Amino acid sequence: MIEYIKIVLLSCCISLFMSVSAQELDCKVQISSTQVQATDKSVFDVMEKNIFEFMNSRKWTNHVYQPNERIECSILINVNEMVSATEFKATIQIQSRRPVFNSSYNSTLLNHIDKEFEFRFNEFDNLQYSENSHLSNLTSVLAFYAYIIIGLDYDSFELKGGTPYFLQAQKIVSNAQGAAEPGWKAFENNTNRYWIVQDLLHPTHESLRQCYYEYHRLGFDEMAKDVAKGRAKVLESLKLLDNVYKAKPGAFHLQVFFNSKADEIVNLFKGGLANEKSEVITLLDKINPMNGSKYKEIRK
Repeated sequence: MIEYIKIVLLSCCISLFMSVSAQELDCKVQISSTQVQATDKSVFDVMEKNIFEFMNSRKWTNHVYQPNERIECSILINVNEMVSATEFKATIQIQSRRPVFNSSYNSTLLNHIDKEFEFRFNEFDNLQYSENSHLSNLTSVLAFYAYIIIGLDYDSFELKGGTPYFLQAQKIVSNAQGAAEPGWKAFENNTNRYWIVQDLLHPTHESLRQCYYEYHRLGFDEMAKDVAKGRAKVLESLKLLDNVYKAKPGAFHLQVFFNSKADEIVNLFKGGLANEKSEVITLLDKINPMNGSKYKEIRK
């Protein structure tokens, strides 16, 4: 009997270890409530803990991740208004990174601030989420960005590898079309969750997906062997974005891409050849004029 109990306990420990090591995300969560005038802010501690567990304990794919393979990401929720004891208005900043082969450098894949984040949270209730319906705006938004994070990570290692996860994000958008909260509908504006995933999956934006792959896998991952060759490939990958610009100059995901990549591109091409500097500045001034002042730093 004792031996049987030992075997059961050992099996449980192994199962627990496997379930922990299999998770995809290594997500840091921070809740900022400095703008909220409330005497008791313990609800935000519970919120932070519950969101951390939701992001890191849930199985988002069918793949098994080793602990060192988990995707580094972070979520910062800045609560602007506590409408009631259970209703909040906030912004949410999502960041994710992927390691560059044979280096200690991590390349930012996503750095996005979503300003349309309204949700309900009761510290005494469990976070409810369903793949087939919109149960909670909080968990729908969190799941949406979990799939965007995972999809971009897969896209950076394999051409269009993130498609299954973008389709999951699109399904969340579809489920939320009847939601009272903003951020889900095409007609609200052209810079919300609907357009993030719409741009990623639209056939006219295939060059964007190709850029994510070539920029990271064929460009940055090759720099440990040959910096000049890797930098040249990054330049070629950025030229693919001109196709997206021509098809839809206002494509929201072009902005999302450069929010994460502008500083990295500047730092990379500061060490480039004169003709590379000239070429990349001309290209970026055209397709991403918002960061034009940053790109001038490349010439220095």
